[in-house]
Amino acid sequence: MDLHALISTYGYWVLALGCLLEGETLLLLAGFAASRGHLDIVLVVAIGATAGFIGDQIFFWLGRKHGTAVLARFPSVAQHVERVARLIERYQGWVIVGVRFAYGLRIAGPIIIGTSRISSLRFVAFNALGAIIWAVLVAGVGYMFGEAAHALLGELRNIELWLLLGLAAAAMLYLLGQRQRARRHAPPAKDH
Repeated sequence: MDLHALISTYGYWVLALGCLLEGETLLLLAGFAASRGHLDIVLVVAIGATAGFIGDQIFFWLGRKHGTAVLARFPSVAQHVERVARLIERYQGWVIVGVRFAYGLRIAGPIIIGTSRISSLRFVAFNALGAIIWAVLVAGVGYMFGEAAHALLGELRNIELWLLLGLAAAAMLYLLGQRQRARRHAPPAKDH
């Protein structure tokens, strides 16, 4: 099976599953694949936004129904409560939109927001807006990278796998760097 057939067969399913959780890397790669004609960019954005929206709704309701237990069980999530709570008090809906762009808060953010007094209808509205903006921006960056690579390098059929792997490696290095940075700035764990 060649790369085109592999991506065309499984790409949308992998994208949907990935975007239920973190998803940035997969959405970026799907945007790149769309620029190469393997996927449709409109479907990539629609699937990314829908799956991202659904994932955050699930985490919001997890926080709403079981927030105290989740925070007690996962101290890595609980360490963000004060920061997110301060932001919610000040900016409310825009925190819901922006939390998906904040590294380390993509899953923790909606759970913490679920423990707040924000209404579920308000969360739905701002979550939908955030999911659409996120999907358009991230898939768009991947698409533009593919278009720029094509403009600079010409026909990419011979090297597109290497470009795709390079883009994935760069995204993973970026995420690892962000994770290391977040760990350096995280408060020390409390001993019980």
